[in-house]
Amino acid sequence: MFSRMTNVLIGLCCAVFVLGPASGLNRIYGTGDALLKAQTAYFERWGVIPLDLWSGSVRALVTPLTALFVHGSWLHLLGNMLFLYVFGAMAEARMGRLPFTAFYLIIGYLALLGYAAAHADSGQTLVGASGSISGVLGAFLYLFPTARVTSLFPFLFFLPLRFPAWIVLLFWFVIQWQAAQDDPRGPGVAYLAHVIGFALGFLYAWARYGRDSVGATRANDRATEEESQP
Repeated sequence: MFSRMTNVLIGLCCAVFVLGPASGLNRIYGTGDALLKAQTAYFERWGVIPLDLWSGSVRALVTPLTALFVHGSWLHLLGNMLFLYVFGAMAEARMGRLPFTAFYLIIGYLALLGYAAAHADSGQTLVGASGSISGVLGAFLYLFPTARVTSLFPFLFFLPLRFPAWIVLLFWFVIQWQAAQDDPRGPGVAYLAHVIGFALGFLYAWARYGRDSVGATRANDRATEEESQP
C-alpha cells in the first residue's frame, strides 16, 4: 500500500535526525564535549520546555510542532518510525493524505501541549513524534480493530505472533497509562503525552467517522486489510 504522506513524514524525521547533532554523523558539530554541547543546545532550541512554553514566547509556542521531527537517539527514532510505518499506511488510506497530515501534526501538538500543562514547572526538554504516532494508534484502533498485526512480546521470548489490532493497541495503552501513573513528575519518557495522543486519536476517529461509516469501510476493505498488515 503506497502511503505518500506517511513516507514523507518518516523521511523528514530521518533526515532531520541524520543532519542534526543527535545522530553523531554530522561532523560539523564536532566530537566529544563539543558534540554534547551542540546536542543540548539543539534540543533546547527545537524541543518543548514546559517552563518556557507558558512564558508567552512566540518561539516557545512553535516548539510542540518542531519537536515532532526531533529525536534523541537512534533507538528513539527507529522505534517511532517503525510504529508509524506499521500503522500509518492504513490510517492515511482511510483519512486521505491531507487530512491525515493535519491530524498527525495537530494531535502531536496537543499531546505535547497537554504534557507541558501537566508539568508546567519542568525544565526538561521534550522531543519526538511519540504524541503524533500515539494518535495514529488510537485512530487505528477505532478504524481497524479487527485487522491483524505482527507483534513481539518480551515475556513470550520475542516470538513474532499475530493478534487483532485491538488486543495489541489496548495492551500498549495500558502500559503507557501505568507508566504515566508511576512517573508523576515527568522525568524520562513522556508517557503522559503518549496517553493524551492515543486518547485524542481514538476520539477524533470516533467523532469524525462514526460507527456506521466505519462499519461500511470495514466491510469493503476487509479483504485488503489482511494483505496490508506488516
